[in-house]
Amino acid sequence: MNVPTADHIAVVDRSAMKVVATWPVVRAKANFPMALDEANHRLFIGCRQPAKALIYDTTSGKEIGSFEIVGDTDDLFYDAVRKRLYVSGGAGYIDVFQQDGSNRFPRVARLATAAGARTSLFVPDLNRLYLAVPHRGRQKAEIRIFEAR
Repeated sequence: MNVPTADHIAVVDRSAMKVVATWPVVRAKANFPMALDEANHRLFIGCRQPAKALIYDTTSGKEIGSFEIVGDTDDLFYDAVRKRLYVSGGAGYIDVFQQDGSNRFPRVARLATAAGARTSLFVPDLNRLYLAVPHRGRQKAEIRIFEAR
C-alpha cells in the first residue's frame, strides 16, 4: 500500500494482517496510485511531485526505473495483455506508455481530456478505460470511455 505521508510503500502480509516491510519512495513525493504487474514482479507507483511513475521490483523492493507522467495523477493501470500503462491526471490528459524492453516505458500517446479529470477505471475484460470528468465552469460532469486497441 502507498503511504504518501510517510514517503514509503508498506508491504502487507494479508494473512497475518501486518506490515512486513517498507520500501522508501525517495525520488518523488505524493505517491498515490499504484498498479501491479504480478507476472514480471513489478509495481508501478504514480507520484505527483514531480509527476513521475516509479517502477519497483517486488522481489527486492528496489526502484528499478522511472519516467515522467501527466500531472496530478490519481489513477494508473497496467494492461498485461498489451504491456501498457495508462495514467490519468487532473492536468487534463491520459498518458499511454508502451513497454519497450524490460523496464522502459516510452509514452506512445497523450490524450486530451479535461481539467480535473483524474479518476479512472480500466476494465481489462472490456478493453476500456472509464474516466470521470468533473463539473467545472462550462464543462459538464460526465464519464468518458476510451477503448484499448
